[in-house]
Amino acid sequence: MKPALIDSHCHLDQEPLISGVRHFMQEAAAAGVQAFVVPGLHPDGWRGIAALAAENRSVLPAYGIHPMHAGCINDENLDRLREFAILGVAIGEIGLDPAYQVPLILQETAFREQLRVAVNLGLPVLIHCRHAFNKVLTILREESTNQVGGIMHAFSGSVEMAREFIRLGFAISISGAVTWNNAVKPLHLARELLLEHLVLETDAPDMTPELYRGAFNRPAWITETAQRVAEVRGISLEDVARITTDNVRRVLRLGRGSA
Repeated sequence: MKPALIDSHCHLDQEPLISGVRHFMQEAAAAGVQAFVVPGLHPDGWRGIAALAAENRSVLPAYGIHPMHAGCINDENLDRLREFAILGVAIGEIGLDPAYQVPLILQETAFREQLRVAVNLGLPVLIHCRHAFNKVLTILREESTNQVGGIMHAFSGSVEMAREFIRLGFAISISGAVTWNNAVKPLHLARELLLEHLVLETDAPDMTPELYRGAFNRPAWITETAQRVAEVRGISLEDVARITTDNVRRVLRLGRGSA
């Protein structure tokens, strides 16, 4: 029997996954994946995520505006976010990323507005952050996000920075990057942080594990990430699966029946 896993961040609603979504979900289920957290990127995609979740109990929807789309933040879309959010398990993915050609001041506005929606609704958040960890940490503190917590998606910061987010009630998500031949920070995170603070994700169709580099990622391959974490820590795959799955349930406040 395969150990039960939850993919805490997977874009099943995006191409090329959505075109074969039934196949990819069945493949993942055969590998032991029992649920998929599917985060939003843009308001135009929220309805598709909602439809996918309505058809599949294993799909756990989240709604949010990604920093690359921060320009679409406005009162109308915030009202829509509130409507969709009550049907979701989290708000996300949201955050800051200076790599995108979107002014950081606009990204910060979108980030803060969505955090306020999350805190008001009592929903955890899925955070996208690259090269802006100190700023994100400051904003999370200022917006009282410790009241809801959440997940630091595909975390690429240091162990010390990870611990600061953990103190705010966040889990640290390990992606397929931990399997890459040039992995450094992901290995430190997987080795040094308490397993009770880690969750796993694919970020499919991105961040493909080393074994399958060159192909688009798919949720079944989360087992590669789980196996690498088990090797790094010197524990069983079953323990990694059990504890990280329980961590997703705890952080997103999922009932056993929902995942």
